Amino acid sequence: MTSIMQQPDSPRETYSPTELFSKRAANIKQSAVRDVFEISMQPGLISLAGGNPYLQSLPLAELGQSAAQVIAEQGLEALQYGGGQGTRELREQICQVMAAEGITDADPDNVVITAGSQSAQDVAAKVFCDPGDVVLVEDPTYVGALNAFEVYQVEVLPAVVDGEGLVPEALRQRLAELREAGKKVKLLYTIPTFNNPSGVTLAETRRQQIIDICREEHVLILEDNPYGLLKFDGHPEAPLRARDAENVIYLGSFSKIFAPGLRIGWALVPAELKQRFYLASEAVTLCPPSFNQMLISAYLRDYDWMGQIRRYRELYSERCETMIEALEEHMPAGVEWTRPAGGFFVWLTLPEHVDTYPLLQEGIAAGVVFVPGAAFTTASHSNSLRLAFSAVSSENIREGVKRLAPVLAKAIAA
Repeated sequence: MTSIMQQPDSPRETYSPTELFSKRAANIKQSAVRDVFEISMQPGLISLAGGNPYLQSLPLAELGQSAAQVIAEQGLEALQYGGGQGTRELREQICQVMAAEGITDADPDNVVITAGSQSAQDVAAKVFCDPGDVVLVEDPTYVGALNAFEVYQVEVLPAVVDGEGLVPEALRQRLAELREAGKKVKLLYTIPTFNNPSGVTLAETRRQQIIDICREEHVLILEDNPYGLLKFDGHPEAPLRARDAENVIYLGSFSKIFAPGLRIGWALVPAELKQRFYLASEAVTLCPPSFNQMLISAYLRDYDWMGQIRRYRELYSERCETMIEALEEHMPAGVEWTRPAGGFFVWLTLPEHVDTYPLLQEGIAAGVVFVPGAAFTTASHSNSLRLAFSAVSSENIREGVKRLAPVLAKAIAA
């Protein structure tokens, strides 16, 4: 007689937990950027990796008082469930933020508050893409978007870019080739202003062309603009959404202009698409965090937030110039780099034979951390890398570039 505490032999003894995963789960990958962030916490390293805002310049003591006031005076609302689309006050304030960026016709009813713009990218792929559909992206592009899109079993393909961003005629040709091949292109994901990771800005003369091509080809534009207000000269580039309210979903975020830890972003969605986008977002997060929204509202209402933006512009401009000067002084022949007019990043390109991913460990041994270019591309090999200057002191920028230069020189000479 078999004891009830014993189970008879069965094939299930060879069962593997991985059998529980969906096919979609195979596309979920560890972020190379996240790996680098963890490495950069090691003492003694200079990190030129993280795209972090310089929070030390915020009025932290005053914000602490504002947070306490929100809890004391509005705690029952701040700590409770809220509306899935976000608070009305913050959506109205977001329209004011977008007006400063150049979008003057935004309706708060078409704003959906999300858990950072990363969440909005995920929702867009879920709502608009079926497995096998194509999403076009700049090459290079934001690693988080690549991870979000690939989970939905879409085909993520690169669009041609140069030093002035997307190349209109190359985009037109690419779409024609894909159409002839029977592919359905659903989205063009673009960071047209101070691209992450390259720092490149789409030329003004190309912006309307890109819009027109996508409208002709019935391709929805997903415009991500977290850095738009951080143009060093104080004159932001008008977003694509400022020219097209019907075929552009516009993504914004407080992560770069205020505080990434609050995880609040937004999507401005064309009116006829908004409801389903909103419902899909609500199905994931239920509601954006009420307290975080109310603290941001207090910041926008009670503080000189545009004055803070001006301080950021000056600070980041100085640090960018420091990095460019250090690169000019220390980098070996064969290394080229972008010269951004805003944002957080400089993009270095080495000769074609160099793969920058194995250089990460050599950089760490030399005391400096960067992000290899392979994190930002659909290709298996990259001869580029990203350096961030936003949260690094000028002294550490110069020392970090100095440490990196011999690592790159050795790789180029190999």
